[in-house]
Amino acid sequence: MREILGRRRRLRFRRKGGTAQLEAALTCATEWNWPVLPGAGLKAVGGRGTRGRGCSCPDLDCVVPGAHPFDPGLLTATTDERMVRWWWNNRPTAPIVLATGAGAPCAVSLPAVAGARALAELDLMGMRLGLVVATPTRWSLLVAPYSLEQLGELLYNKDWVPSSLRFHGEGGYLVLPPSEAAGGQVRWERAPLPGSAAPWLPDVEAVVDALVEASTGAPDGGSRLAY
Repeated sequence: MREILGRRRRLRFRRKGGTAQLEAALTCATEWNWPVLPGAGLKAVGGRGTRGRGCSCPDLDCVVPGAHPFDPGLLTATTDERMVRWWWNNRPTAPIVLATGAGAPCAVSLPAVAGARALAELDLMGMRLGLVVATPTRWSLLVAPYSLEQLGELLYNKDWVPSSLRFHGEGGYLVLPPSEAAGGQVRWERAPLPGSAAPWLPDVEAVVDALVEASTGAPDGGSRLAY
C-alpha cells in the first residue's frame, strides 16, 4: 500500500511539474510570440552509491547538462501552439529553451556572483531593467532583439567590456524558468508581471553601457564584475 501511495504522489508531482512547464512554454510562444523548443533534459547516471543526474544527450562530457537543444534541434523553435502542446505533452518536464535573436529577445549573461553584484549596482544607478533569468551558475539580463552586426559595432566602439560577459543573440539560446538543469533550478530573478503582455526589454547598448560603468572603479583597480 505504501508503495502504491508513493507512486501516486510521484505521478501527481510529475503531472504538476509538467503542467507548469507547458503553461510557461505556451505563455512564451502564444502570448509573447517567443519561439521555444524543449531542451535535452536530464537522466539518472551512475551506479549504486554514485547515482547522479546527467544530460540525456549522447555527449558524456556535456558542459551544460540538460540545458541545451538536442532533439529537436534549435532551428525547430516555434510559436505554434499545437507543436508546443505536442512537445510538452510528450515530455512534460523538458526544459524550456528560447531561440534568441531574429526578432526574439536576446540576452547578456554574467557568472552568478557577478550578476548579483551587477544588479545591485544597476539598481543604485537607476537603470531600468527588464527580465532577469538566474541559474546557480549564470544570470542573464534579457534585452531587445539585436543583430550580429549591431553587436559587433557596439563592441568595436568600446575600449573595454567585462570579460565575464556573454552575449546570446542570433543563432543562440537561453533556458527559461521553470526549467531544471544539472546545476539546479532556473528561476526569475526579475519576473514578468502575471498576465502581462510581452514584457518590456531594454536595448542591448543601454545594458552594456551600464554594465561597463558598474564594473569600473573596483578598489584594486580591477573589475567589480569579475568572476
